[in-house]
Amino acid sequence: MQTAINHILSELKGLYPDTEIKSFSYLIIEKLTGFSRTEIIVNKNTLFSDEQHHVIETFIEKLKKNVPIQYILGETEFFGLTFNVNESVLIPRPETEELVEWIRSENNRSADLNILDIGTGSGCIAISLKHEFPNASVHAFDISEQALNTARSNVERNKLDVTFSRTNILNAPKTEQRWDIIVSNPPYVTEQEKSSILPNVLEHEPHLALFVPDNDPLLFYRSIALFAKHHLKPQGKLYFEINRSFGVETVELLTDLGFCNVELRKDISGNDRMVRAVTPNP
Repeated sequence: MQTAINHILSELKGLYPDTEIKSFSYLIIEKLTGFSRTEIIVNKNTLFSDEQHHVIETFIEKLKKNVPIQYILGETEFFGLTFNVNESVLIPRPETEELVEWIRSENNRSADLNILDIGTGSGCIAISLKHEFPNASVHAFDISEQALNTARSNVERNKLDVTFSRTNILNAPKTEQRWDIIVSNPPYVTEQEKSSILPNVLEHEPHLALFVPDNDPLLFYRSIALFAKHHLKPQGKLYFEINRSFGVETVELLTDLGFCNVELRKDISGNDRMVRAVTPNP
């Protein structure tokens, strides 16, 4: 087993930071064996079969082509849960965990809330919120049927109840339903920012979930906010993950639409990343 780890380290040296390669090696061995990191160290002299060696070589070749490790493994961790991921959905990120934590921290976790996640992708936000708010009724929209299939697989994997709908929020559906909380991590990377995107993201993660036109970077925020204005209950809350370059503009948009208590928060890296707004009483 240690020989396989050394082989991975050698093959990927110079392509990624050494600490990242070491992390990859343990993730690959964990996937192959089901061992914890401690068990890998204890069983370091265990030999792999030819089939296992072939899987390792396949993983190494994909990493050399900038395929994200999460897609190679087919899963990732988010907010204490494990999610299936593939190239139909974005890989959940730590900044989004911060958004879920904000929602968790300022709402009654035992209440019978109605929660909507718009642009659910893998379902990581919706499913994590159902886990944290067990009495809530959680609904999630996405335009991609492939993404919704992945999200449904994650509901089954985590044994939680979330309702999914294929919906284009830019052509918002007519509904009488009202929610206590609407949350969204919509596409927010502008086309001109493509040049700064890492190859493993640009070449493999779904552009449908990433990019917006340069001339309308708040396209989805405007549509979702207008939808929320009519479909949140009084004192209902709207939460966004945002492009760090448009924090002030997002706050202005929500304020202009009549939302109150609009708050902009930074992520752990010190970037503007999240906004919360509240619908006023009638």
